[in-house]
Amino acid sequence: MMIASTQGNYLNPEEYLQLEEKSLEKHEYIDGYIYAMAGASDPHVTIALNLAVLLRNHVRGSGCRVYMADMKTRIESLNRFYYPDVMVTCDQRDQETPNYKKFPCLIVEVLSNSTEAFDRGDKFADYQALETLQEYVLINTKRQRVECFRRNEQGLWTLQSYTSAQESFRLDSVNFDGTMAALYEDVVFGS
Repeated sequence: MMIASTQGNYLNPEEYLQLEEKSLEKHEYIDGYIYAMAGASDPHVTIALNLAVLLRNHVRGSGCRVYMADMKTRIESLNRFYYPDVMVTCDQRDQETPNYKKFPCLIVEVLSNSTEAFDRGDKFADYQALETLQEYVLINTKRQRVECFRRNEQGLWTLQSYTSAQESFRLDSVNFDGTMAALYEDVVFGS
């Protein structure tokens, strides 16, 4: 999804949450300012849904929860709320907040032309402030490519990429092995 526009008045987090609950469109929240989000393309939505379904089936009965596009993650230390494309939390504390989650172990962003730089840069830097986050995944919509950034034991982020040359990919944070064919099922790549 892309950030389309900003609205000018400063809001505290509580005001943002109240506004967002009644809003017909979604907004991300950065340091007191909100940014409207535009719709996504067919490949973007299809990939996000495919992954969410695969993960939901995988974590069923484990106490973990999978969320798609409409659930916010809150980065309290940085005064941010984002809508990840797919998010998994296995932390019981997240059951206390019905409108956002603060303790995800996995966040996935499906890339689009308008948001790729932000998803790779500032948003990834912001997500790193989430102490429970073990894995940040970027999924390409133009070709089969999955980039998994994993936090290692030293707290450093390492990258493992999967392309069409591999038949499968792994998400360590939720002990999941998936196939590229299932992730990209029904996706038609544009020119």
